Amino acid sequence: MRLTAILPIVNAVLNGLAACLLAAGFVAIRRHHVRLHRALMISAFGCSVLFLAGYLTFHSLAGVVRFTGSGGVERAAYFTLLITHTVLAATVPVLAIIVLTLALRRRFRRHRRLARWTLPIWLYVSITGVVIYWILFPAGLGSQPRSGASPPAASSSLPVPASSPSSPPFTRGR
Repeated sequence: MRLTAILPIVNAVLNGLAACLLAAGFVAIRRHHVRLHRALMISAFGCSVLFLAGYLTFHSLAGVVRFTGSGGVERAAYFTLLITHTVLAATVPVLAIIVLTLALRRRFRRHRRLARWTLPIWLYVSITGVVIYWILFPAGLGSQPRSGASPPAASSSLPVPASSPSSPPFTRGR
């Protein structure tokens, strides 16, 4: 199986795992389990770093994955989700590094103040990343268009057209 066929599911799993680790880290600190909180949050950061590496690798090899769903409401909902996800995703690396650095330097008052903003943003980005994966790749691992046509090779610059009403709401191409 090609790398471009497995990276989307790997990235979705990393996003989902990061969300679970973030939620568990929040619960841990609320229960005053500081060491567990630290381990969970560093693990969430690691998952997010691995996700970013996989995301950049996938898009450098496969190009753009386009949403081509029919219906105005469906398109509007998808693009609203995508735009909010993308804008907030651009802030997560900076916020996460600052919050992590503050904690490691034991500046807990500033860490807590910024973490109150960072956690919900980071959770939203991780969860919506999985939702976007489900929308673009409805069949999961190595998903193909429902019409049975295979996606183009990674070097192709032509998108796969939606060949029937039962085709999924996306095309692949550069």
